[in-house]
Parts: sequence; structure tokens; C-alpha cells
Amino acid sequence: MTALTPRERFRRAPESLLLYAVSDDAWLGERTLASCCAQAVRGGATFLQLRAKRATTKELISAYAEIRDELEREGLAGKVPFVIDDDVEAALAVGADGVHVGQSDESCASARARLGEGAIVGVSAQTVEQALAAQAAGADYLGVGALFKTATKPEAADVSLRTLREICAAVSIPVVGIGGLNASTLASLSHTGAHGAAVVSAIFAAGDIVSATRDLRRIMDGVDLLV
Repeated sequence: MTALTPRERFRRAPESLLLYAVSDDAWLGERTLASCCAQAVRGGATFLQLRAKRATTKELISAYAEIRDELEREGLAGKVPFVIDDDVEAALAVGADGVHVGQSDESCASARARLGEGAIVGVSAQTVEQALAAQAAGADYLGVGALFKTATKPEAADVSLRTLREICAAVSIPVVGIGGLNASTLASLSHTGAHGAAVVSAIFAAGDIVSATRDLRRIMDGVDLLV
């Protein structure tokens, strides 16, 4: 039997967007990024994105391999989709599950052409028009935000919850909300039509990442996302 591609696995389980962990190395301290990512998955994250805006392609390749090795050591390999932010070259080199691109990054169509039909391609969107264009270009999911003020992306455009609902209603691919989402704001996604929440600092700035992720997952399990 032929193994499913990352994209095929994702399409069969869009609920994997429920708690989408976006890595950030700003709060590592004495910890390694690999160990922090593994702790997030162990705590209940359902999707993992390697994001390191200052890293070179070579550094991203090394970081992805280290995280993948750590997940394997922890018995977590293949448990969740694992993509790279922005860098299609790094995703190709390391055989990542896919890539997430923003509006100012390499286009969705280009990423799809380079990575092939088996890869996951996510796209950031702030408007219905951007969302529809990404869907037409072959995006598998959308990241919509920033919904709330965030320290990690102060330049990000503000997106209202109303716009999030409009985007979710306009497209047929799953949508994940992002931007300032934490234990206090996750409930705002209720009845938006989103498939989940992308979280950065609420996971990676925590002293106990496993516990913090577990708490966030418990909240998301109780949020009624359906419109």
C-alpha cells in the first residue's frame, strides 16, 4: 500500500489545526528549540510550524532536522504535521511536510509548483480577496490574523473577528486564527467557523511548555468553532 503524502494526511484530518504551535526562539533561555517543540507536541499541539525569521536557509535546515530527531527520540515522530515558515528552499532540502507563506513571501503557486502536490502549503490572509486568491492558487489552509495585538509580529495587520468569520464563510479550505491568542482570548474563536488557533508566545514563552500547551488544548477542546 502506498503511503499517504503529508497533504493527503492533512486533508483527511483538518482537525489537526485545532492547536497550531508556531515556534519562536525568543524565549528559549537555556532550553533548545528542539526540546521546546517536542514539549509542545507532548502537551497536545496538533500542528507544528518552524518559524525563525532571522535564520538562514542553512540554519533552518539544521533546526528542522534537530527538531525532527528530537520528536523521533520522544516517540512523537509523524504525530503532527510539521512545516517550515516562508523558506521553500529549506522545506525542499529537508523534506518537510510543507511550508507556510505570507503575502510578501514566495507565492502559493510557486511554493506548490516547487514542493509538489504531496506537500502542505498554508498561506497567511488578511482579507476575503487574499483568502480566495490563496485557495485558487492551491493553498491547503489559511492563517488569518493578527486577531489581537502581538509582540511577535507588531507590524502585522489587524484583522477583526468579523473578517475572520467572513473569510471562513467564503472559502472551502480550513482556516486557523493567529495573533495574540492565549488562554484569555481563545474563546473569541467561538462560532467563527475557524478550525483552530495558532499560538506562539502562550506556548513558547511558558516556563512549563507541556503544562501550558495542555491547558490551551483543554480550552480549545471546549470551544465550539462551528458557526
